[in-house]
Amino acid sequence: MIQLSTGDMLRAAVASGSPVGLKAKAVMEAGELVSDAIVSALIGERLDDMGEAGAIFDGYPRTLAQAEALDLLLAERHRKLDYVVELCVNEDALVERITGRFTCAQCGAGYHDTFKRPKVENTCDVCGSHDFKRRPDDNEETVRTRLAEYRAKTAPILPYYEQRGLVRRVDGMGTPDAVAAEIDAILDS
Repeated sequence: MIQLSTGDMLRAAVASGSPVGLKAKAVMEAGELVSDAIVSALIGERLDDMGEAGAIFDGYPRTLAQAEALDLLLAERHRKLDYVVELCVNEDALVERITGRFTCAQCGAGYHDTFKRPKVENTCDVCGSHDFKRRPDDNEETVRTRLAEYRAKTAPILPYYEQRGLVRRVDGMGTPDAVAAEIDAILDS
């Protein structure tokens, strides 16, 4: 199964300097959501590139317009959604999780100010580098803006999928292993 993360796809487009990437860059740096047309075009391209493999959509669809566009993209390719998984979270805890994360600039190993510090201060456990970085959008204001956007634009698509019996809810506040196990159980059913 292939994970289609719109965030990763958009960051790759930005890094490539493509026309779509340049358009997305300014929007992403402002902490806003990229337009439905750009995201849907990226998803359509990836679906075409992946053949018959199954996919997990990560962060898509985010709006009713994207949900409707996804239905069309899938129908054109004779595919369908099996499930929509909603991760239920405490927003304050989510803000803490996101704003505290950082990575090794050399190897990409992930860390957190509270939950996963390097064993030796300022030294990557994996490669020994002393160079760490944080995403510029991992700040409280941007995260809270995204949460407000979620409540306003994304949460309203749940009834669209609930009426088709596709929504499954997972406690997103569990450990990563517990959350992954719940999601795996859904996908295996």
